[in-house]
Amino acid sequence: MEIRTPFKRLFAGEFARRALLALLVVEIFLCGIQLRRWTWGETRHVRFQHDIVNGFYWGSETLAQALQLSPDTSSADSWTAFFRGYFALYDWVKREAYENDYGLDYPPLRLLAMSIWAKQVRNEFPGTDDAHPGHVKPLLNANLLCELVSAVAIFLLVRLWLRRAADAKMSVFLRSFPTKHRAWICGLLAASVAWLEPSMILDAHGWPQWDVWIVPFYLFALLAALKNRWFVCGCLLAAGAMLKGQLLFVTPFFLFWPLWQKRWTRAFRVLTGFASTVALLVSPWLLRNPAAWITVGIVASASSSLLLWRRSRHAGTWIAGLTALAVFVVATFDGGSFAWLEVGFLYGSEHYPYLFISSCYNLSSLLANLGWELKDPFWSAHFGSLYFALTLHWTLRLLYLVALALCALGAARHTRNHYPGLLIAIVMPWLLMFALLGQMHERYLMWGAVISAVALAINVRLSVLHFIISLASLTMITHVMLIDKKVNATLGTIEFLNGLRPYASGLVLACVGVCLWDALPVRLPMFQRRRYRWLEPASLSVGVTAEEV
Repeated sequence: MEIRTPFKRLFAGEFARRALLALLVVEIFLCGIQLRRWTWGETRHVRFQHDIVNGFYWGSETLAQALQLSPDTSSADSWTAFFRGYFALYDWVKREAYENDYGLDYPPLRLLAMSIWAKQVRNEFPGTDDAHPGHVKPLLNANLLCELVSAVAIFLLVRLWLRRAADAKMSVFLRSFPTKHRAWICGLLAASVAWLEPSMILDAHGWPQWDVWIVPFYLFALLAALKNRWFVCGCLLAAGAMLKGQLLFVTPFFLFWPLWQKRWTRAFRVLTGFASTVALLVSPWLLRNPAAWITVGIVASASSSLLLWRRSRHAGTWIAGLTALAVFVVATFDGGSFAWLEVGFLYGSEHYPYLFISSCYNLSSLLANLGWELKDPFWSAHFGSLYFALTLHWTLRLLYLVALALCALGAARHTRNHYPGLLIAIVMPWLLMFALLGQMHERYLMWGAVISAVALAINVRLSVLHFIISLASLTMITHVMLIDKKVNATLGTIEFLNGLRPYASGLVLACVGVCLWDALPVRLPMFQRRRYRWLEPASLSVGVTAEEV
């Protein structure tokens, strides 16, 4: 008894609880690190080497352009020559391509990352002709950093919103936690699940791919929106899209969201932040001579002087927007290069004209099994001498856009009422993108699987759906890796997964449908349950809440 009492007092103290929590966080972090190392080592025989080779090839092409444009060999290794080659690569690819088959589909920041990596590898290992797996460590470290930042962002996001939703009616799952500690407990739980998410780990450290790079940008864009920093939100979305263009598919969600709230200036700030960041990042391609830079500088100076002198509201936003507009207008009339857009974005959107790529569990896969193709006319009509055809490709896009607008309506309502359902509404853009759109790769469900970890802060049903989606994402990635490196031991597994695809597609669509149902702001009276009765179908025009001041 004399020994037991001091220990009881020790662990009853606030310091002891904090110490135990810190040890738990460190343990989860170290487990995640070890799991990633184990994944890298155990997947060496089925690793998808094509993406590593492709990234190293295009990074090396940047160095080749730097050498070609340098006056001598000794200066070709400088950073000045490096950026000269980097800014020249898009135009060279476009000029040398046969029938617009560019091969390169990297947006500017992703090409920059691969070029810096290739430069580092060639400096450390002169004469390297290919990317050995041992050379990929810098990119794996970048993946690890993005995964860690994503987990932190999910913690901050869940904690922030549950603190605001403290007075709203909670599910039984949430009410089981003490009110004082509910926000950070749920945040830590969601962040831990995201940090240990198996499909993300396999994608980033087994494949490996670089899809996880855009997750922190999306999550911090959400945090910026919730804190009424809509301009910053647009900047983050633009920077992320410059790493991977798929982020553009979910960007309209951040426009519909404030528009449903009748907050027109917020949508304008998102657009302005997005446009100004894009203009800043691609200005070396758009402004090709001193006269163009001087013109843009004059516009920026004149707009700054006028707006600041008149003390206009949101003067900084207007100045950034006008400057961005000036950059694109000057580039259009002064011979600026838009090869970065055509090669880095537009080519990628048309490079794979198929309903789905590899092994996907989505609507497009089911339609392909029924004999549909991406460009098949879904509906056609004659208007006099004009013929109009709506292809399946655009039908799926319109369906996705309508569903995205409904999710934004749900986000707007849940924001107004401080309801935890906002957390599932912000996941839906990624789930709907994979479930409804064509030309999806199997890896793209990984984004929804990671971000849907926030469902653990809503209720048990959505938490179970998160794990089902995570398992589906993991299975698809594993399937493609096994197909790429066929060995006798895995042929039976491959055949089983081939037969599983239509059933798994139906399961994923059902999970996305249930998540969409929870994300929607209203219910039909016959399906409305008691926990939804507080959701009033009133106007979304509301005053500024306390946290927005």
